Amino acid sequence: MTVCLRSLLAAALLWAAHAWAEPIRITDQHGMVVTLAAPPQRIVSLLPSLTEAVCVLGACDKLVATDRWSNWPASVQRLPKAGGLDDANVEMVVAQRPDLVLLSASSRLAQRLRGLGLTVAELDAQNLAQLHQLLNTVAALLGQPALGERHWQALQAEVREAHVLVPAAARGSRVYFEISNTLYAAGESSYIGELLARLGARNVVPAALGPFPRLGPEFIVRVDPDVIILAAEDAPGLPRRPGWNRLQAIQAGRVCAVPAEAYDVLSRPGPRLGQAARFLAQCLKDTAPRGPR
Repeated sequence: MTVCLRSLLAAALLWAAHAWAEPIRITDQHGMVVTLAAPPQRIVSLLPSLTEAVCVLGACDKLVATDRWSNWPASVQRLPKAGGLDDANVEMVVAQRPDLVLLSASSRLAQRLRGLGLTVAELDAQNLAQLHQLLNTVAALLGQPALGERHWQALQAEVREAHVLVPAAARGSRVYFEISNTLYAAGESSYIGELLARLGARNVVPAALGPFPRLGPEFIVRVDPDVIILAAEDAPGLPRRPGWNRLQAIQAGRVCAVPAEAYDVLSRPGPRLGQAARFLAQCLKDTAPRGPR
């Protein structure tokens, strides 16, 4: 068989496989059915955690644009940026001719994009169960459904390894994790709260307040946490907040100021969950009491 004939046969087999392939059909987080005739070749992602999921699951080369905050892996920094959660440039998105747009379930853009003929999947995660689902859904959309579960199991192993890093003296520490200096916090029911629990710590923000509630400054003064974890840029101002200079975490120096790169990982419920667990474990280790509790 000549080389030319072999090439023609290979092309025919590939065409036949594509022609007979089952379409991809999933239900997104808003209950919308998303159907693709074949795995997407041009993807726009408008949420960093979704961008990271696409890349970890082997389809980074299919991304043609992202939101402005997507910065990992480094290769996505060179892609066109289509704005943020609520100010995405719809014209730019359409101009990329995507066969799939991934965005947050809290975005208000989905209906408009569908009205322009685009295929949209709304996905997000606030807790670990939703993150598990997000990975499996993105993998299914990419035509590689087994990869989502495989990556999730690897993440679980990384979380277990992070647990070992936490010293006994830090177990049971009462933690306040601040999302922003406007006092949005990670509660018990958030993925951060669940990670802290798996590492042996306790969250001072109860699940009843929601995954990421906004708190009054007096709440933190009242609960008086053992440990405060927050972005490094916000740490210097803590003692100047009303009443906060009396907090035992500040008086004892049990404040974990997380550098920007690490905070990016912690603040995104995505496929770098194992790395986030290690950062939290390191915070608990670094702020562990030195003497009897």
